[in-house]
Amino acid sequence: MKRRASTVIVLLVAISGIAATYLVQRMSAPQIAAAQHLLDSREWLDVLAPERYDNQPLQQPLSLTDTRLDHSQLSAGYRATLNGKSVAILLRSQTQGYVDAIELLIAIEPNGRLLAVKPLEQRETPALGGHLADRPNAWLQAFSGKSSDTPTAAGWALKKDDGQFDQIAGATVTSRAVINAVHDALRYFDDHRAALLGSGT
Repeated sequence: MKRRASTVIVLLVAISGIAATYLVQRMSAPQIAAAQHLLDSREWLDVLAPERYDNQPLQQPLSLTDTRLDHSQLSAGYRATLNGKSVAILLRSQTQGYVDAIELLIAIEPNGRLLAVKPLEQRETPALGGHLADRPNAWLQAFSGKSSDTPTAAGWALKKDDGQFDQIAGATVTSRAVINAVHDALRYFDDHRAALLGSGT
């Protein structure tokens, strides 16, 4: 009888513990999600200086159309504003690298000039295309200030392909993929400038 009572008590304590854990997890889930979102926002938005915008771009995604581009696919777009004025458009782009898909965040100024490119996900070969994820990344910084027509369409290629850009050492396919995806995004911006920038231009 005592053994049965002890078993019941242990069982009740275990159930109470599981219920309490479940309730704590349920109650803290929104805070955890908010903290993760803030962390993601800071990581993504480090392509923009904090003083350049005052909204929460990732919380207000843009509606994109015609997102399948020549060499890449756009999966999301965001508008950064300062005092209601558009200061940057962020385009999330996916392109095929040497090993797997490469996800990029491409920041573009209202005048169509590239602000920055940030790799969000990549599984390229370590020590080769994997250098794409290095921070800081001098190779990616070489795109800053470029636009869809500067250089010319032919110039948006590797030097070995008669273009204007160096490649990541030993990573020709990765380099070509990124160059093409960045050029795609800049051309997309030009073609959809009014919709992307909205009224706060």
